[in-house]
Amino acid sequence: MSDHQTYVKLSEEKLIPKSDILSLLRTYNCYHEGKNFQLRTREEGGEFILEGLLNIYWGLRRPIRLQMHDDNERFRLNRNDHSAVAKQLSQESNNNSLTQKTGPAGGDGGVQEEEESPQLLRTRSDASFMRVQRRSNTHTARDLQRLRTHRFSINGHFYNHKTSVFTPAYGSVTNVRVNSSMTTEQVLNLLLHKFRVENKPEEFVLYLVHESGEKTRLRESEYPLVTRVLYGPCEKISKIFITEADLGEEVTYDVAQYIKFEIPVLDSFVEKLKEEEEREINKLTKKYSALRSMILHQLEGKAHSSDRV
Repeated sequence: MSDHQTYVKLSEEKLIPKSDILSLLRTYNCYHEGKNFQLRTREEGGEFILEGLLNIYWGLRRPIRLQMHDDNERFRLNRNDHSAVAKQLSQESNNNSLTQKTGPAGGDGGVQEEEESPQLLRTRSDASFMRVQRRSNTHTARDLQRLRTHRFSINGHFYNHKTSVFTPAYGSVTNVRVNSSMTTEQVLNLLLHKFRVENKPEEFVLYLVHESGEKTRLRESEYPLVTRVLYGPCEKISKIFITEADLGEEVTYDVAQYIKFEIPVLDSFVEKLKEEEEREINKLTKKYSALRSMILHQLEGKAHSSDRV
């Protein structure tokens, strides 16, 4: 093996050769050809890094809390401005707009694509409109655009003061822009910050859920984007879910094989296992009873021999 072989971290303890990652990456990007989910690569300080969008599915069973106000920013709108922006938001919701692109970055004239999801709309919180401006102040189009694009909604859920506590629809999808050097903990923090979730990051974990029903928890030291590439791009086969830390439970492959069966079928399996268990118990009981009899017989023989002497 070459001393100059470059590796990519799968976790703090495990590494994978760069050549293997590149092979998997070609398949990954080919699958997402023409979409925003293709991954880019770069090298930084001798480290090979992947970066791009990562889909995460909501798997929460309990409500989450959203911040009442956006960080370091409060705007006051008069009634006309409020109506105009609310109308614009309503139109965007009806059109189900998917993406929003920024201008060219750097000097290469390229366009960086924003995070997107079929149900993810980028919008300003309704709580921002609770205070109506009493003075006749007007805002520029840039201010209104900033209001509209400041906060993300969760799968069409438009935040306001009455719905600051809610549960995202189970199985709905969102995404975050990450790179292969970001750990599970960092990805979770990024996701919660994106939606201004007040709950502590320690309350949540990420799971890799397979089509078979197998569930594997991503440890804090693992790198979700690398895991996604390793398991392939098809999310019908495996998905990354965010769940509550105290409600999530790992499911092994052996157990997952039985999860999709109906209850009567599972009951019949249990009955057969009980019958097999009873047969094994009887077999072992007979075996050790025979051994006990042989040992007792030998002991009795030795006792008779010593009596004769």
